[in-house]
Amino acid sequence: MKKLIATIVACALLSACTTTNTRLAVNPVKPAAGARIILIDPDIELSVLTAAGMQEPKADWTEQGRANIAGHIEAQMKARAHNYRLLDPNDAMAGRTGQLLRLHQAVGQSIMMFNYGYVALPTKKASFDWTLGEGAQALGTAYQADYALFVFGRGSYASGGRVAVAVGMAMLGAAVPMGSQQCFASLVDLKTGQVVWFNVAVAGPNADMRKPEGAAALVAAVLKDAPL
Repeated sequence: MKKLIATIVACALLSACTTTNTRLAVNPVKPAAGARIILIDPDIELSVLTAAGMQEPKADWTEQGRANIAGHIEAQMKARAHNYRLLDPNDAMAGRTGQLLRLHQAVGQSIMMFNYGYVALPTKKASFDWTLGEGAQALGTAYQADYALFVFGRGSYASGGRVAVAVGMAMLGAAVPMGSQQCFASLVDLKTGQVVWFNVAVAGPNADMRKPEGAAALVAAVLKDAPL
């Protein structure tokens, strides 16, 4: 039985490697050397996938993942020719800047739905054209920045009970989801509000954001083609 469980888990892990899918705005104004960039503290939430298939948030995993992702984003930025600062969204959620942070989350989710999902908008087929509007200037003015880099991640990991369900279903010739991890990043021009660049990374077995080395691999993947 232990060998069967190990085989099922191994197959689930090996079934996919980390994949990315980048979108770039038409005629974007890319950051020049020395551009001032705000790094929004990553929005991460990690959960355990129960035997019944429900996702239950895990605070300790979430904090591990957030800290790991944030640390490796900073490490990536240190190797690039820009000035940056890390912004904790909890310190900026009041007033107009808070509205813009919430607006970005809504726009990011819309991008995921209409550019990466099964629903397509006629106006979005020909080009990648998303914006937060000119109101984004308020965020740039408040923090003396030219661009903002956002990272959003969600992940679920199979519990022991879920693995047991997978074993039982495998014996019947059926498969059940064993969890997944996904991260997206976007770069926003704070002078115009334009989403200059957007990338989605679906984590493979070596990109577990709960572990420092896994978070490093995931950050490298999601920022691989960033115009920074």
